[in-house]
Amino acid sequence: MDIVLLGSTGSIGTQTLDVCRAHKIKVRALSANRNTKLLETQAREFRPEYVCVCDEKCCSDMKARLADTDIKVLCGMDGLCELARLKCGRVVNAVVGMVGLLPTVAAARAGNDIALANKETLVAGGDLVTDCVRENGVRLFPIDSEHSAIFQCLMGAMGNKLSKIILTASGGPFFGKRREELKNVTVEQALKHPNWSMGAKITVDSATLMNKGLELIEAVRLFDVSPEQVEIVVHRQSIIHSAVEFEDGAVIAQLGTADMRIPIQLALTYPERLPCPAKKLSLFDVGALTFDRADETTFRCLSAAKRAVSVGGTAPCVVNSTNEAAVALFLERKIGFLDIGDIVSESLDKIQVVQNPTIDDIMSAKVMAEKFVAAHAGV
Repeated sequence: MDIVLLGSTGSIGTQTLDVCRAHKIKVRALSANRNTKLLETQAREFRPEYVCVCDEKCCSDMKARLADTDIKVLCGMDGLCELARLKCGRVVNAVVGMVGLLPTVAAARAGNDIALANKETLVAGGDLVTDCVRENGVRLFPIDSEHSAIFQCLMGAMGNKLSKIILTASGGPFFGKRREELKNVTVEQALKHPNWSMGAKITVDSATLMNKGLELIEAVRLFDVSPEQVEIVVHRQSIIHSAVEFEDGAVIAQLGTADMRIPIQLALTYPERLPCPAKKLSLFDVGALTFDRADETTFRCLSAAKRAVSVGGTAPCVVNSTNEAAVALFLERKIGFLDIGDIVSESLDKIQVVQNPTIDDIMSAKVMAEKFVAAHAGV
């Protein structure tokens, strides 16, 4: 097995390299946005043929760092897509945000199987991505713990149809809070996830429940179900990673510790299950499991995502792109925590939706969403 790893310096990327170390998986290429220092360290350890720096301002620095090696340094989106087209066992897409869309399409068109952690690809790209995967006869392996869980539950389905997906959510750091209690939430508070160690953007998305909204849209795309067939359940312990209900009422769930190396490894080694460095689950240590409904009134991002997938077209791209821009401003302390959900919800009412979009339509929707957020926030 050999892989191309896009987004190697982020949380999923570094954990993917843990799996590669454990099982001696060859890494043909690595990429980062602008963290050239860590990318250099990774490149010297794994000796890929290529690295790519997405931020072109950092390209000369990367070339200088690897000048004494024979590793080729590429830059920008063109470089990222070139990596995605390299023939390999899997292209692991672990970049954050809509930047992952074009490389996913490039990988599929090149005939490469894809291990996908970049949920924005399916949220924004929709049928364009799933059609491209199907037309090129490649396989898409989900890395998100929830979608990996659903995938695993369906591995033994023997062709039987599911009636419902039960998509679990941790509830984030503000579970049980009301809007008035969240007016003065700080960046530091939003980044304190109770169970998972993730990057800043995804952690904020978990706090607003936007992450679960995006995962609902992704589940609809991946498993060809209607939005009404996806039930979101807040499960604070993050032990059940998701479940499926079949037509006879039987529910099959996947359980495990909160360690992303488990779904990452399966996406790389499927159908084999190999020893994993993650801690094993002890139900005695867990004790009780609890389940609650999500509060869509307080956490408006979730209701906006549900509305977007029902509207279809570029609507999911609009809410995703609006959220990306709003979260960036929140992390820069330019808007408040509750502003994120308000802006995302309002964007659906203000930005025109295009049905049956092309890639150009999707990228245009992204630009309009970013302009909407900037104007709303006065930046």
